[in-house]
Amino acid sequence: MKIEVNLNKCQGYAQCVAEAPEIFTLNADGLAEALSASVTADDEKYAIAAADLCPMQAIIISG
Repeated sequence: MKIEVNLNKCQGYAQCVAEAPEIFTLNADGLAEALSASVTADDEKYAIAAADLCPMQAIIISG
């Protein structure tokens, strides 16, 4: 599974970081970013939950 954060949409609410700190962090600008471009099978459910919680729908999950 691949994961990406659309920085044009992200507003830094950090819901993804709170839900999945092993997958997301905030960058120097206070916007979310994925720690890796891909997610392991064990972490897929956390990535999906974080994407669902994003109020700006800035998290893109594929594959």
